[in-house]
Amino acid sequence: MTKACVIIPSYNVAKTIGSIVYELRRKDLDVLVVDDGSTDSTSQAADKCGAIVLKNQVNRGKGAALRRGLQYAVDKGYDALITMDGDGQHSPEDVINFLKAQATYPEAEMIIGNRMQCPGGMPVSRLLTNRLMSTFISWLCRQHIPDSQNGFRLIKRQSLQAMKLKSSRFEIESEIILEASRIGAKIISIPISPIYKGHPSSISPLLDTLRFIRFSLPYLCLRLHRTFPLTHNKT
Repeated sequence: MTKACVIIPSYNVAKTIGSIVYELRRKDLDVLVVDDGSTDSTSQAADKCGAIVLKNQVNRGKGAALRRGLQYAVDKGYDALITMDGDGQHSPEDVINFLKAQATYPEAEMIIGNRMQCPGGMPVSRLLTNRLMSTFISWLCRQHIPDSQNGFRLIKRQSLQAMKLKSSRFEIESEIILEASRIGAKIISIPISPIYKGHPSSISPLLDTLRFIRFSLPYLCLRLHRTFPLTHNKT
């Protein structure tokens, strides 16, 4: 039986994190909340509803919080690591679909949620940025990734252990995919419920796109090398 842990990097989400943890615990799932230096009662709300809580004393960024949570889950021997957001934009009900997909497609090392079939109320700037980055990432990976910026996903422990993650901010979503591709992992996507009810976004389309371009350069070079390998004439 798969031993799964739901990992939720969180920052000032006291209003939503309790109900999310409660619903996940009702499904008999282990939940790990990484409180990234919140100034509200995020940690207390998560702990009260049954989550394991790790707290950063200062805000270090989503990537740093997520890496800490993933490493904790790996060290504890979980087989499947499910990551989701704590602001209410990911439905706890969809977690079961990830576990079902893992059983149906055992060859998949990563399963990513896809909102693009029905983006709903996704802000136009985020929609355009996501489509652009997803197209580029799909080309880099040679795999179809329709919603590359979606943090709702399942990763197998063995694949995660082979990755070399360094990002501390929102580019972590792209880095995990690119690292999965680098190690030859198969990636699939499944539809999830899009939830946009006026939630503010901490993502800056321009700034985060520039960060993405900078950190993706090594993967671009690798993709070009595989496509156009250098040949040396023998003398």
